[in-house]
Amino acid sequence: MNTYARGRVVPDKRPYFFLSYAHTPSSGPGSGDPNHWVHTLFKDLCKDILELTAIDGTPVGFIDREMRSGAGWPEQLSLNLAHCRVFVPLYSPRYFSSPYCGREWFAFTDRMRQARDTGVGDIPAIVPVLWTRVDLNRLPESVRNIQVEQTAFGERYLSHGIYGLIKLKRLRDEYDETVLMLAQRIVQIAEETPLPSSDPRPFESLPSAFRPSGDGPRRIHVSVAAPTRHTVPEHRGRDPYGDNALKWNPYHNESRRPLPVLAEELIRSLDYQITVSDFDDSDPVTADLTTGGADAEPGTESSPSGHPALLLVDCWSVLDEERRRRLKAFDSAAQPWVAAVVPWNRADSPCQGDEGRQVKAELERTLPSILDRGRRTDFRIAVNGVPTLKAFTDVLPSVVAHLTRQYLKKAEAHPPEGPHFEQPRLKGPTYPPYTTAGPDPRGEA
Repeated sequence: MNTYARGRVVPDKRPYFFLSYAHTPSSGPGSGDPNHWVHTLFKDLCKDILELTAIDGTPVGFIDREMRSGAGWPEQLSLNLAHCRVFVPLYSPRYFSSPYCGREWFAFTDRMRQARDTGVGDIPAIVPVLWTRVDLNRLPESVRNIQVEQTAFGERYLSHGIYGLIKLKRLRDEYDETVLMLAQRIVQIAEETPLPSSDPRPFESLPSAFRPSGDGPRRIHVSVAAPTRHTVPEHRGRDPYGDNALKWNPYHNESRRPLPVLAEELIRSLDYQITVSDFDDSDPVTADLTTGGADAEPGTESSPSGHPALLLVDCWSVLDEERRRRLKAFDSAAQPWVAAVVPWNRADSPCQGDEGRQVKAELERTLPSILDRGRRTDFRIAVNGVPTLKAFTDVLPSVVAHLTRQYLKKAEAHPPEGPHFEQPRLKGPTYPPYTTAGPDPRGEA
C-alpha cells in the first residue's frame, strides 16, 4: 500500500507476510531443533519474495523463531499481526489445537473485519499452507470460509504437505516449485490488495479462534430486539435502522454494516456455530430461549437447550408496548446462560439527552434480571451501554465465553440411556513460567 507525501510515492515497507505455525516440542536432549523445517520454509519464502520484488532494507516476513521470553515477545507478535500484509498459517493437526495459533488467527481475521467495517471490502489476506495432511472437512468453524488451494500444487502436496515435500529429497523440485508459487501469491495479494494496518492488540488477552481440544461443537443463538425505520418513534433519528431488526446499525458513524452481521461474523471467528433471529419473529428458537428449550426434545438439533443465547437490544425497542411485554417475559424466565448486550453509541446525540436517559431507565425496568446479572461480571459495560464499535467488538468475545462457561456449569445434562461409568478426572497440561532459558515458551509439549 503505497502512500503519497508532497507529490512523491512512499513505498509500503511493512513485512510481506506473517508465518503462523504450531511449535513442535523437542523429543529429548540432543534431538536438535524440532522446528528446523519450518524455519527452512520461512527462509526459502523470503529468498523468493526478494527475487520477485524490489525490497531494500525492509524485513520480508515475520516468524517468532528468534523471540525470547522477557524480551517483549507478546508486543512483537501484536505489532506484526497488526502490520504484516499477508497471514500464512501452516495447517497441521497441532496447529488447530494450539491456543497461540488460535490467538494469532483471531487477531488477523479481526483486522480483516475492521477493514470490511470501514468499507474497504473483502481482502483475501490469508494464504493457508498445508504443512502436513489434514482433513479439510473437519476444520474449525472459524476457518472454513478460507479457501485452501487444492489443485495448483499437485497431488503430492495434498498427500504429504510442505513437510513431506521438504523432507523427501526426491520431491525437492516439487518443493521448490510450490514455495515459488506461494511467494508469488503472497506478493500478488500484498501489492494488489493491501490490507490496512490496525492498532496492535495485547496478544496475551486475545481470545483463541479455535475451541479447546476435545470440546464438541459450540453453538449460540443471537436474538436482535430493535425497531425498524418504519416503527421507530418519529422524534428518533432513522439512520441506525433498516427494514427489519437484522439491519440495525447503531454504530453507523463507524461502520457501514449492520451490527447483527458483524456480531455473527465475530462470534463465528471464535469457532462457534451461530444462528441469528429477529426478536419480533415468533419462531420456535426465539420463543424457547427463555426456558432453555424445556419443551423441545432434549438433544435434538433444534433444541436451544443445547447452547447459550445472547440478546442484542436497542433501548428504543422498549417503547413498543407489545415488544416491551415480550421482553419482560423473556427476562423473567431467562436462564443463567442467557445475556444481553446494549449498544449505546456515544456519538449518537439522542442517546445523550433526556430522552436517552428515559428510554434507558425503561430498559432497566424491562430487563432487570438479565441486566443485573450482567453487572455482576467483569464486563458490565455490555449492559451499561457499549459506547463505540471497538468497545463492542472487544467485549463481545468475553460475553460469549462467559455464557459458554455458565451453560457448561449450570445447564442440565441429558446423558444417553444405559449404564453409567465414572470418568476419571484428568489434569490438563501445565506450562512452566516463561524463562529466558529452557524450552520454547510456545512449545506445545
